[in-house]
Amino acid sequence: MTRRQCTGEYKIKPIKKKVRELLGYPYPIRIPKGVFVEQWVGISTDEFHRAKDADVKYMRNRHPLIDMGWSRSDCIRYLTSLGLADTPKSSCLGCPFHGNAQWRNIRDNSPEEWEDVVEFDAAIRKGNARANATGNRLLGEAFLHRSRVPLSEAPIDHVTAAEWAAMQQELTESGPDLQELEKGVVDGCSPWACRGEVEPVQDDFGLAS
Repeated sequence: MTRRQCTGEYKIKPIKKKVRELLGYPYPIRIPKGVFVEQWVGISTDEFHRAKDADVKYMRNRHPLIDMGWSRSDCIRYLTSLGLADTPKSSCLGCPFHGNAQWRNIRDNSPEEWEDVVEFDAAIRKGNARANATGNRLLGEAFLHRSRVPLSEAPIDHVTAAEWAAMQQELTESGPDLQELEKGVVDGCSPWACRGEVEPVQDDFGLAS
């Protein structure tokens, strides 16, 4: 696994920047004491360990699903009652934490997106953006699929026991290893939590990196 910065670069930084703009105090203007926004984060009880306080004083996190005691299953039942049962979990298109079922879904239902991720997979073969920016080659090769072969050739049609179990019920009773191989890492993504989550670090701008 190479360096991961999706949450910090594509979620936390843009959110903090926008919040500052909405408050009327874009960087580097200092935000007065007592001025803050309340941000609601959709983390359920299944992922309570991800519910954290913001690392800046001008943002205060709330977790309404945890406050209500709602699990992911509760959310699915509620969405089903509204006719929104097929609401998918959020994730980046080219996320290396996808399982076979997620890759098949992209290939079979979104040909243009599949072409995009196949091209992206080929483009990262010799290194990530940071490696290219410094002029240093990656020691080895990078791949999106865990089999470490080009995505267009990866064995994504292999159906594991976990997928069969998912056809009958939620994967709560499946082994975590089988779950991960087929469905991808179980936890979904949110603005403050990614499947490949690492602790954010503040830089001089008060932004996580």
